[in-house]
Amino acid sequence: MSQRHPKILIVDDNDVMRALLRGILRNEDYQVVGEARNGIQALEMVERMTPDVVCLDVIMPEMNGLETLKTIKRDFPQVSVIMITGNASKENVQEALELGANGFVVKPFNAAKVLEALSRA
Repeated sequence: MSQRHPKILIVDDNDVMRALLRGILRNEDYQVVGEARNGIQALEMVERMTPDVVCLDVIMPEMNGLETLKTIKRDFPQVSVIMITGNASKENVQEALELGANGFVVKPFNAAKVLEALSRA
């Protein structure tokens, strides 16, 4: 990665989770460019803000994380996507990786896990 701060979009229907992630990222060299509550909002924001990385919750209303991931990877293949889930079943993880996820963070997460996933993406 270049010297600039990677742009991150946070997508989670839970306000507390978004705030936690934002707090972790703000203390590091990441620039949070937006937050969305569901996949539909997320796709609009990816198009508008062209983030480098999307932190994407799996379980959300209206359009879930796997659907959103599929669409992001189809339309914006250069964007890295890190899935965030409270339910890391093998099926979920497998499906997300097949759809092109660049990493996985399991809730409850801590700063180290998030930053490690981001550095790998």
